Amino acid sequence: MTQAILSFDVDAESPVLVEGRRHADNAGLMSHQAYGPLVGVPRILALLAEYDLPATFFVPGLTADRYPQTVERILEAGHEVAHHSYAHFSPIDQDEAAERSDFERALEALERRGVRPEGFRCPSWEPTWFTPELVAEHGLAYDSSLMDDDRPYLLQTKHGDLVELPVHWSLDDWAQYAYMPRPPFKSSIESPAKVLDLWTSELDAMRRHGSLFVLTCHPFLSGRPHRVEVLRALIEHALAAADVEFVSCREAAHRARADAGLTRRRLEPVVVDGAIYPEL
Repeated sequence: MTQAILSFDVDAESPVLVEGRRHADNAGLMSHQAYGPLVGVPRILALLAEYDLPATFFVPGLTADRYPQTVERILEAGHEVAHHSYAHFSPIDQDEAAERSDFERALEALERRGVRPEGFRCPSWEPTWFTPELVAEHGLAYDSSLMDDDRPYLLQTKHGDLVELPVHWSLDDWAQYAYMPRPPFKSSIESPAKVLDLWTSELDAMRRHGSLFVLTCHPFLSGRPHRVEVLRALIEHALAAADVEFVSCREAAHRARADAGLTRRRLEPVVVDGAIYPEL
């Protein structure tokens, strides 16, 4: 049975503001991002309820502070809320002290909403070599930020093992739909029909290869009407296959940890020879 995860990064304004607080003055752009928690999340929750499916919502602390009612609706619907930083800064743009401060501030924001997250997803999937250590140090059970496999594995850290639930940009709606003039996030706005073909084809291949299907969507993108219908068609395709089980990230991590034969590895930093690859 293939496990499939529907995950949603409820970023709201955070990925835009991290490009510069001047963007807060752009009312049109801010309204574009607010669509996610205000309209996209309720529409996605209704779709999940229709098929009685679990999902995981990765919520930045800033989103939890600005839209507490959105977090409450997710929890009331029985879904998992997980850690997605506070302000959506990529750790590769922070030092360790700043990354730790942001990480802990996010925990505090989620705890105010009654959430003690079990898992973490790094903003923009740009962790440092230190990031998994920080996640494990704070007692979280899993991470979903790395791309070196397409099956779960145990990621060793000095604070204990994390379950890694690998991801990939081909299963991220940002690469398909995200368009903003400023800041210049100018992906092509793809036809949802093309996206459906991409995602169903990936699912079918993962069924053959015994992979974990982790779909990452953003409610301000995939919460739009036609794109929600892509999610519906993907769900129906998976259910018709009869060998796909939808699970939350939390459940996938629990099952992986119970697997005595699960691969276990350490994240090894890449050591670069400066004579070959000079700093640019």
